[in-house]
Amino acid sequence: MGVVPPAPGFLEGLREITTSCGALLIFDEVMTGLRLGRAGYQSLCDVKPDLTTLGKIIGGGMPLAAYGGRAELMRLVAPDGPVYQAGTLSGNPLATAAGLTTLRLLRAPGVYESLEAKTAQLCAGIAAAAREAKVPFYGPHIGSMFTGFFADGPIDDEASARRCDTALFGRFHNAMLARGIYLAPSQFEAGFVSLAHTGDDIARTVAAARDTLLAIA
Repeated sequence: MGVVPPAPGFLEGLREITTSCGALLIFDEVMTGLRLGRAGYQSLCDVKPDLTTLGKIIGGGMPLAAYGGRAELMRLVAPDGPVYQAGTLSGNPLATAAGLTTLRLLRAPGVYESLEAKTAQLCAGIAAAAREAKVPFYGPHIGSMFTGFFADGPIDDEASARRCDTALFGRFHNAMLARGIYLAPSQFEAGFVSLAHTGDDIARTVAAARDTLLAIA
């Protein structure tokens, strides 16, 4: 449903419940891994899961995935333990090379600060354009992730997300595409700012959004 941060205490509550009943707490960081920091969202919320899953972000977009967790759990996986795991693309040299390069690039000083600043600039610019056009818009963002909801905020659960004007989003998407800006074609997807995006790219996107919103309002 897009970028909807968990309510305060939600993840802490899951950690407490799973610990008390002896269950594993698994964080799906396929979307958030590396996009919010090298340690993903768990480094921001200060909740430590037992296992974490990661997707193609660790391969710079190539087909690559990984999971990891506590040492005693990982020792259960073959060849050390009885749990068999294999994949068609496991160890693919092209994806692995792309992943290692991605990890090296993300170690550079100021990378995440730059991504956060550009994402905040993008969301603030589109929100300002929506206010000017008198279009209901809510644009939460965290790290390099964002979603533009065509609804009055806040959006904090599925029910509030369903208030979005999907028809308006469809017109916005098509009009932005005509202006050379390709967005995810669903109201409920997260967008990502990448290291490849420049300040000029952000400014051009905001300008296109302003023209689009004024035209379709």
